[in-house]
Amino acid sequence: MSTNTIPGRGAADNPTNRFEKIARIPLPDYDPSEDPAPHTQFFRDRTKGILSKNDSPDISFDFGLNPYRGCEHGCIYCYARPFHEYLGFSAGLDFETKIMVKEDAPALLRKQFLAPTWEPQVVGLGSATDPYQPVERRLNLTRRCLEVFAEFRNPVALVTKNALVARDADVLGELARLDGAHAYVSVTSLDSELARIMEPRASAPAARLRAIRELRQAGVPVGVLIAPMIPGLTDHEAPAILKAVAEAGAITAGYVILRLPYAVKELFADWLGRHFPDRVDKILGRIRATRGGRLNDPRFGSRMSGEGFWVETFNRFFHVHRAKHGLDRLMPRLSTAHFRRPEKQPSLF
Repeated sequence: MSTNTIPGRGAADNPTNRFEKIARIPLPDYDPSEDPAPHTQFFRDRTKGILSKNDSPDISFDFGLNPYRGCEHGCIYCYARPFHEYLGFSAGLDFETKIMVKEDAPALLRKQFLAPTWEPQVVGLGSATDPYQPVERRLNLTRRCLEVFAEFRNPVALVTKNALVARDADVLGELARLDGAHAYVSVTSLDSELARIMEPRASAPAARLRAIRELRQAGVPVGVLIAPMIPGLTDHEAPAILKAVAEAGAITAGYVILRLPYAVKELFADWLGRHFPDRVDKILGRIRATRGGRLNDPRFGSRMSGEGFWVETFNRFFHVHRAKHGLDRLMPRLSTAHFRRPEKQPSLF
């Protein structure tokens, strides 16, 4: 276990890529505190297609769009971390510091919507990595993709932990007036110190609440996800979170039980040991109680919700408080009725 904590990062090291035969083994006299904090690097992603097909019955849309691979937010629990191993990187610090940027995302999306084979349908934006991570402020990839959604009036549902989403309230509001936009803001804790070490470069809880208010003022339907809800660490905050997001104007709320695929198990346990050494056994024990004695259960149907007595008890508790604050409503139905393909400009020659 690493005892080193790097300011502004969730992970403290790079665990070995499960697909690689070469491993990094520190020498006995290695002092991690002497290593400089890694800077974020950005790489061009030359992908030829921008929409990924979803085959999970746990998710309500068939196609997802992620303008970035890797995420500088550095959330220690992120289930997308292992995807970085397919690129030859580690799920640890590499996931937070080596970001693949799909510069052609808006043009590729436009090409997809122009194709006669495209059937208008809801697209999930940010289903793997956050579309509003810090570099988005400079690159505007997500905003330009939203402008394509608005041009074609194709419905989109996005999820984020970053208050930067409020910057795009104008485009989202335009789509929402055509039943074409949902925004989900993930609020995992109201404890700013816990959020700082758990999600080091995501927006502070107060900023996320402010973003909810601003989006609602623009007419955008906003739901909230406690995603993930971490048994033994954040579950006690559910009533306060529900009260706060209801006051901010959220329409509905849900939660996703923490899941720890592949290297995320070790990364999360290491993080607990660095920040909550006296609570490691309790928290990991609670997680195992929701996963049939394991730290992860990849099965469709249970991987997002967990199972067992603890889950059933928490679920009843959550739904009582959700109803108390009027968050048991349904989001407005998204519609493809307004989809259009803009007419081509006539040639001058």
